[in-house]
Amino acid sequence: MRNAETAVTKKRALTGIKPTGAPHIANYIGAIRPALALTDQYDSYYFIADYHALTVIKNPQEFTDLTYQVAAAWLAMGLDPAQSTIYRQSDLPETFELSWILSCVTPKGMLNRAHAYKAAVDQAAEEGTADVDANVNMGLYCYPVLMAADIILFSAHVVPVGRDQSQHVEYARDIAQKFNHTYGPTLQVPELLLSPTAATIIGSDGRKMSKSYGNQIPLFADTATLRKLIRRYKTDSTGADEPKDADNSGLFQIYREIAPVEDADDVKKALEAGHMSWGQLKDIVFKAVDGFLTEPRERYRALMADRRQVDRILAAGAEKARLEAQHLLARVRDAIGRVEMRP
Repeated sequence: MRNAETAVTKKRALTGIKPTGAPHIANYIGAIRPALALTDQYDSYYFIADYHALTVIKNPQEFTDLTYQVAAAWLAMGLDPAQSTIYRQSDLPETFELSWILSCVTPKGMLNRAHAYKAAVDQAAEEGTADVDANVNMGLYCYPVLMAADIILFSAHVVPVGRDQSQHVEYARDIAQKFNHTYGPTLQVPELLLSPTAATIIGSDGRKMSKSYGNQIPLFADTATLRKLIRRYKTDSTGADEPKDADNSGLFQIYREIAPVEDADDVKKALEAGHMSWGQLKDIVFKAVDGFLTEPRERYRALMADRRQVDRILAAGAEKARLEAQHLLARVRDAIGRVEMRP
């Protein structure tokens, strides 16, 4: 039985994207850009985690549309399907077989401690709900095992995530180690690759930028909408000629990630010296973001207007990914003693 470490010659990175909302600028800064930057160093796999979204998305049309939006967003921002592999999770039945096998070595106590499940239970308790599990579906509860299957299925060496998602990778490590302890060295134990930027981007209302808060800047908003959203950005009452805290400004955080380093340094100095008003900063940020997104916006619109092109790319990625998935699953079946029946 081979260890999965020998199954690939180039280390592999895997990124999952849950389609629960339209991508926004913090998604690009904290997830899309750092994940795409790994393509030169790693054999990179990207998947649309559509069945993960079923825990919260119940409208079939929304489910379909968001899957296309996320796929088109990553392609528009530079994902090259000729260099990397992008596929839809639900096109790989091997994922769900592996998820069941892994669930049989996963302690229930581990799932009891999962952040999403605990948050749902805590919220129910705060609301005085008698049965704190009443609104928890098994998809939410078993989410960490399916995520582990996503990662382990491709013997991923590294998984780039934000700090708030690190528990999923830690659980995948624990589950892989538990399986290997039970059945022998079969599964690659993944490493966590932290992307710290996303958690620091402040949204328009002063809180962390998040779809759940409705304070985000959509990645492909048209020029007029983008200008309006940036103009509405919450700022403090510091006067135009007074020193300002650039690092705690969501607007400057975005500009710093988009603009050339020299320009960002100049703007920071001007803000801290009181030589730039918040209104001037908004104008600068709008111009920089709008210019940066002009070409990706056009590519995104073209992809969304021709969804068959997205279908073809995802289908080709799934065909390649399934071959890898089948190889890993064959090793897992062998490890657990599932013998192929011969006629």
